[in-house]
Order: sequence, then structure tokens, then C-alpha cells
Amino acid sequence: MWYVDVQFTPMHQQESTVSETKGELKEGVLRRVRERGITGIWVWFTDIIGQLKGVEIARSELEDALDHGLGFDGSSVEGFARIEESDLMAIPDPSTFAELPVNHGGERLAQMFCDLVTPEGKPYPGDSRQVLKRMLAKLAERGWKFNVGAELEYFYFASQQNLELFDSTGYFDASLINRGTLLRQKTVKALESMGVRCEYSHHEVAPSQHEIDVRYLDGLRMADTVMTVRFLTKEIARENDAFATFLPKPVFGQNGSGMHTHQSLFAGDKNLFYDAADAYNLSPLARSYIAGLLKHITEITLVLNQTVNSYKRLVPGYEAPAYICWGQKNRSALVRVPRMRVNKESSARCELRSPDPVCNPYLAFACMVAAGVRGIDQKLELRPPVEEDIFKLNDAQRRDLKIGTLPGNLIDAIHEAEQSALLRETLGDHIFDGFIHNKKIEWDQYRIQVTDYELKRYLPLF
Repeated sequence: MWYVDVQFTPMHQQESTVSETKGELKEGVLRRVRERGITGIWVWFTDIIGQLKGVEIARSELEDALDHGLGFDGSSVEGFARIEESDLMAIPDPSTFAELPVNHGGERLAQMFCDLVTPEGKPYPGDSRQVLKRMLAKLAERGWKFNVGAELEYFYFASQQNLELFDSTGYFDASLINRGTLLRQKTVKALESMGVRCEYSHHEVAPSQHEIDVRYLDGLRMADTVMTVRFLTKEIARENDAFATFLPKPVFGQNGSGMHTHQSLFAGDKNLFYDAADAYNLSPLARSYIAGLLKHITEITLVLNQTVNSYKRLVPGYEAPAYICWGQKNRSALVRVPRMRVNKESSARCELRSPDPVCNPYLAFACMVAAGVRGIDQKLELRPPVEEDIFKLNDAQRRDLKIGTLPGNLIDAIHEAEQSALLRETLGDHIFDGFIHNKKIEWDQYRIQVTDYELKRYLPLF
């Protein structure tokens, strides 16, 4: 049973000193497990497409797991090792320890994310979390930190088999008793009990569609948090005889679900994206960062939008970006620059609107920051913003404004990704090759299907 017991802040959000060591974090975890009476700990990681995987260990095994890791067979995990090199080790990250807001028959559970290494102790090249850590380490060498805020949209249905919607209302519906609202509120409370700060939660545009916005964190913690939000949202719905899905386009004719991603670079407490003298409050560094996103977006779209279904969302007319440009007031633009809060320099940022919530967040965030930093390094000039409704422009007008388009389907995105040196460098050969191989299989399986549309459209004619 999912419940909210007490506020329980995870290790990485506790007050700590710079000198805090992994040993001190370990002792803190062991102490909390004893004090809270926790009996089982889930150790979590993801496969290359972002599916949550894990193993539960007993409290008696926790100290050994923290000291030496957990061995497991990686040959059956998507995109992981071949059979002849299948032995892997999961190393729990004690800074991610948090109690799960669940009580089954009095049993208390907790979770930790982990990093994967080879039996020799080397970082495993198929580990998504290591990809992001590697990219963030490069930023740290410059004295920079990558901050991310994520807006996760999703739908509630009666069940996985019965796609009955919970309501027929829309954006910012204020009902207090709607079934979907009650489930969302329960989810937010559960997340808050784990130390996840949810800035906003509300009904979205489509019927039975909701959104949870997570307050910004550093890139690695946000990727861990996205995995936690997806897990808890689905689990709490399931326990309450409902079904939650983050599928980008589950309902024909309605808006799809995205994961708008707010991002900025900091040096200590200084927001490197802020410039008071600029009309958009954007520094030259921020402008080059956005230019990098726009230049490389087609190459990284496969990672940000990884399913066949993703491209049913990225079409004109449903508030999802299909065209490559930027603006401030323009919500049809790929990159939006939200207006900075008055006297709050830290809120200067850009918002990438194309990612969807089924992406692998570790790979997605790594690709975003890689593209942006490439723009900084190359001192790319940001072209003028577009504030018109792009969907109302004709092809000639878009060409005059040099507005490109995102890939229109999965195979186009695959072709763009295959040619990308930036993507291979960011992901590493192992994940780059495995991810594209996985997506080619998905496309081949999709293109041989005979759909209801085809039968309804063509059987009467032929």
C-alpha cells in the first residue's frame, strides 16, 4: 500500500559538508535503515532505452553491497553485455538513498540508484548513468554545473486494456474530486515524502492528461528523479485500479505528452545564462548554447524521442514542436526562453520542448548538454527569434526564416543519428551502436504491421 508516513529527505538533499566521504554516506544509510526499521532495499539502474531495472536486497546484505557491490548477469538486459562478457557489478550510490513511501504488511522499503562496473572495477560502457556522469565531469573541469527542471506529462486510463478516460476537462481544471486529480495528488505527496520537490502539478490540455513539474536539480539527480517519478506514478495508479502511461501519443486527435526540459549552466552560484543587458536576459554563452541545441537537434532526436509513437506527437497542431527555431512567447517553437522572474537571476534558462517522457533521461540530458556546449565551444551565433505561430506559416515563409523540421518518423531519426559524430562521442561506441541497433529492430517490427487505419481506408476501395 502506497502511503505518506513522514517527510524523509534522501541523502543527497541533506545538509552535508564538502568533506563528507562515501564512508560517511554509507554509515548514514546504515543508521537510517536501523532507525526506520527498513527491511528491504531496492537497487535500481536502467537499460539503454531507459527501462527501470533492479534487485531487492535484505537489510542484512546492505553493508556488503555498499562495500563491494552486487554481481548480476547482464546478458538478458536490453543493450547490455553479450553472453561471453555478461558478469557485471552494481555499485549502489549511497547519496541517492531514500525511503519508499510504501508499506506492505508493515514492511518498509528503500531505494538507491547504482552505477555499473565490470568485474575488474572499470565503468561499464553500457551504463546510461555513467554516460551522463562522464559528461557532467567534463563540465566540472570548467567549473560548470548543469541544472535541469523537467515537466512530465502523462495520461490516466481505466486500465491497460480499457483506455477509458477519467474526464473530459482540459488545461488547469480545478476539480478537487476528479479521480485523476486525486491520484496525481497522492503521487505528489509520495514524491514529496522522498524529498522530491514538485513545483507544480495540474491537469493538462487533453482529457485525463496530467503534468508534474519537478523543481530544478543538477543533471544527474534530475535523471534519477525522472525515473522515480515515472515509477511512482505508475505504481500508485496500479494500486488504485487505474493505469498511468507516459506514452507520447496514446489518444488519436488529442495532444500528446512531452517532457519539456528547462536547462542552464552555473558556475558556483552564478547563472552563466543571465545577462541583464540582453533583451531576453540571455548571456552570449547562453545564446551559443541554444544555437548548439538548434544545430544538433536532428542528430539527437532519436534519443529524445525514441519510439515509433513519439513521432505521432511531433506534428503540427497539437502544441508539440515540429519546427526548429526559438522564441520567448512562442510555444510552437522548439526552444523557448521563459521570461525571467523579477530580480531572480537564477531563473534565466532555456526550455527544450521536443523530448518526451519515455526517453532515457540519462542519455537525453547528456545529449542536450553536449549539443549546447558544442555550440559554446564553436561560438555559434544564435539566429533571430521567431514569435509568430509557426504552424500558420506556409513552407515558403518558413524557408525564408530558415526554419528546419525535426525528423518526421523513427527511421528518419535513425538516419540522422547514424551520421552524428557528436552522438557517438557522447554515448560511446557501446551504447551508440546498441541503441541504434535496438531502434532499427523496432522500426522493422513496426513497418510490417497491418494497422486498423489501412484496413478501414483501403478495404472498401480495393
